[in-house]
Amino acid sequence: MRKQHGDDVQVFRITGARTGLAEDVRGRQRRYVISMSIRTLSVILAVCLWNVERYVAVVALVLGAVLPYIAVVIANAGRERPPSLPSTFVTVPLRPMITPPEPGEDEQAEPSGMPGERPGPV
Repeated sequence: MRKQHGDDVQVFRITGARTGLAEDVRGRQRRYVISMSIRTLSVILAVCLWNVERYVAVVALVLGAVLPYIAVVIANAGRERPPSLPSTFVTVPLRPMITPPEPGEDEQAEPSGMPGERPGPV
């Protein structure tokens, strides 16, 4: 659900289509800028804490060195897969097949007597 430019009209997405390319690129750029901001803060933290807390500074420096690779991999990840849509093909219902009676049913179906006679009181 997304609002249009300045209007109070809501637009609902009713298809299973992917998001637009511009919206996808905007999301990738946002994730990249956020991760690069975290990298910048970790490098600044490493410089500030180098003489105070050496272990924290080393962890921040390693984070600042590894984060660009992770940020690029995340930013270059492919577009999302389109959600699965219902099939447009309608399957033809199968007709029930008439099968021949089993051999044991013939003997039970006809009572003793002449064929064609109805069982019952005489």
